[in-house]
Amino acid sequence: MTKKTREDYLRAIYYFQEQGKSVRSVDIAKYLEISKASVSEMLKKLIKGKYIKMAPYSEITFTAKGLQEAKKLTYKHRVIEVFLKDILHCPLKNIHQGAHELEHAFSDSNIKKLAKFLNNPQYCPDGKKIPKIYDIK
Repeated sequence: MTKKTREDYLRAIYYFQEQGKSVRSVDIAKYLEISKASVSEMLKKLIKGKYIKMAPYSEITFTAKGLQEAKKLTYKHRVIEVFLKDILHCPLKNIHQGAHELEHAFSDSNIKKLAKFLNNPQYCPDGKKIPKIYDIK
């Protein structure tokens, strides 16, 4: 399992949980546009890595480790979205994909610096709350 792939799955699961929806493998397959069989294999790896919990044919939930990682990824993604919109003036239609590509490359220390530069934004361009992960001053 590559780090990028793991991160994509964790953010997808967080996306559904943030909306208050139960998360099933079929939802992840549709969201990531991949086969249900691929999702099934990756979920096994995420369980083994202690990122998620799931009984057969049941809802997917995070472990503490998985939730922390998913929040951190969402934080990175949304801070980068703010940067792309407010500083680089990228078109809104391109912001999500651009942030998705960059979220995997930013270190924690660089994302903290970026957030500070942006005056610690609270919301992304879509109006979604940016999870509070770091205490940045």
